[in-house]
Amino acid sequence: MDRYEGFHEFVRARQQSLMRTAYLLTGNAHLAEDLLQTVLIRVAAHWTKLADGGNPEAYARKALVNQTISWRRRKQVELPGAELPERAESGQVHDEATVRRIALHHALAQLTPKQRAVIVLRFYEDRTEHETAQLMGVSIGTVKSQTNYALSKLRALAPQEVYR
Repeated sequence: MDRYEGFHEFVRARQQSLMRTAYLLTGNAHLAEDLLQTVLIRVAAHWTKLADGGNPEAYARKALVNQTISWRRRKQVELPGAELPERAESGQVHDEATVRRIALHHALAQLTPKQRAVIVLRFYEDRTEHETAQLMGVSIGTVKSQTNYALSKLRALAPQEVYR
């Protein structure tokens, strides 16, 4: 039996979803690719165990969050600048949705890694507090407090958005 039996199918089936999560966690497409590659190497290393009764997707998502936090702690990640680009030159028109998306992107970049992970898991992936706590390896209370801190910071950084 091949040690990696089923791994390639898992990657094909879940790669886009995992890549979206990686992008939301890092805010940068190139870093997201590096992050996902690093995590998939870990998943492959543990594939036999994961395929025999583990949950490969949950493991991969938790590894995405943990690796993002680890990279930021070691300052190996270049974060996008906090400054918004200058207003468009005359003749250039940007729609309001694009401006709002850029403002939100910059606000998210200023959150701590745990705060950003909570926002991505809770509101983008629509995970429950319990699921988010499991994926992050923290208590539900930590998820609640990090969500509160993150939303407060987002409200201060991008007040034009609506955060409930």
